[in-house]
Amino acid sequence: MQTKIAASLHEHWRLFFIEGLVLLVLGVAAVITPQVATFAVAFMLGWLILLSGVVGFIATWMMRRAPGFGWALLSAVLAILAGIVLLRFPGNGALTLTLILTAFLSIEGVLSILYALDHRRELSGRWNMMLVSGLIDLGLAAMIFLGLPATAAWAIGLLVGVNLIFGGAAVLAMAWHARTPAA
Repeated sequence: MQTKIAASLHEHWRLFFIEGLVLLVLGVAAVITPQVATFAVAFMLGWLILLSGVVGFIATWMMRRAPGFGWALLSAVLAILAGIVLLRFPGNGALTLTLILTAFLSIEGVLSILYALDHRRELSGRWNMMLVSGLIDLGLAAMIFLGLPATAAWAIGLLVGVNLIFGGAAVLAMAWHARTPAA
């Protein structure tokens, strides 16, 4: 199985290389212009929610005799309305997404710290890095929260950009390694 995977990776390494480059370029663009990337994320999410609502509405309407019709219809209409709001007011969507991100980072930071302290009691060698990770999460959350509403314009775009850069670098490394056939 590993031989087949290695052969397939080798056969298509150029495509993976191109994918990695594209991700890297998009990531750098998002980091350079995080406001544009933040609004692009909010806009894309608006379209996804709107389309899911439309599909849900059509499917629910076609099965209107099924149990729970009213609830399913209400859910679809809510998705359509939420999608429209995100598309009309992407700045408000970015603010909401940033608040959710801040809550996630806060909770993740606290849980990472608690996890680290549990490992410290067990004398595990990796507790200190987990503690640092938790503290960084809390620091990021505080920085974003204390800067609101201004941070809502760039936080999501910057983080998406960083994610794209690391994802692109990982795909590039894999492609570069796969360019020579496995021994």
